[in-house]
Amino acid sequence: MPELPEVEALREFLDEHLPGRVVARVLPLAVSVLKTYDPPLSALEGQEAGPTARYGKFLALRIGELHLVTHLARAGWLRWQDALPDRPPRPGKGPLALRVALEGGGGFDLTEAGTQKRLAVYVVRHPAEVPGIARLGPDPLAEDFDRDAFAALLAGERRQIKGVLRDQGVLAGIGNAYSDEILHAAGVSPFKPASAFDEEQTTRLYEAVRDTLREAVGRAHGVAAGRLKAEKKSGLRVHGRDGEPCPVCGDTIRSVSFADSSLQYCPTCQTGGRPLADRRLSRLLK
Repeated sequence: MPELPEVEALREFLDEHLPGRVVARVLPLAVSVLKTYDPPLSALEGQEAGPTARYGKFLALRIGELHLVTHLARAGWLRWQDALPDRPPRPGKGPLALRVALEGGGGFDLTEAGTQKRLAVYVVRHPAEVPGIARLGPDPLAEDFDRDAFAALLAGERRQIKGVLRDQGVLAGIGNAYSDEILHAAGVSPFKPASAFDEEQTTRLYEAVRDTLREAVGRAHGVAAGRLKAEKKSGLRVHGRDGEPCPVCGDTIRSVSFADSSLQYCPTCQTGGRPLADRRLSRLLK
């Protein structure tokens, strides 16, 4: 799933390639992709593109007086093409969900792999009209997001810290992968209740949030859109590395599985050497 660093890199890429270009056609190719009907997609055609903004994991492309907003969900991606195929795409064939063709040639596709179609596109007059954007918490890399603001978000939270970090209404842009990386960097168990953090632990976690995301944004800066997924994977220390040695202590990275996701952690670095219970595996063994 693209998270804050990858979406920020896509924003930078689009800001280099899109402003000043005129939209020739917008072709929806998957029934599930478009979440709004007024204004219609056709209202974007003939309009000049402006800057692109990021709201958590959302991209908002300014086109004329409107905004084309997309959330790439788990398996979505944006693919820029300097030259689009001459043959019109066929709806319902393959991963292509929406195509934006530009005057003078080129454009980009929104694609989504797999059978669960969650990629979303909105055409709105202001990004705040998108419900997911309206519900977002603060951006963890915003200049005014300081340690005290972070501590205030944790205060009174009874949920496990893993879930809190992933909650877009608490912090915007952190998903499954980077929450694993942040918790590993802070030396914190993903099951630790957010309300149980003392002052020093809160400071360490805040610094891990900022440092981990800044490093990932730095790695993604200037990387071509088509290579961002590989760049993300290469920079991860624990997420998706079950069974590999921890790069800090050498212990074996372990995994906890859930219905539709999993988390990875290092027992030595994060849980005092104790493996966490894998609830799904426990049910299978009964």
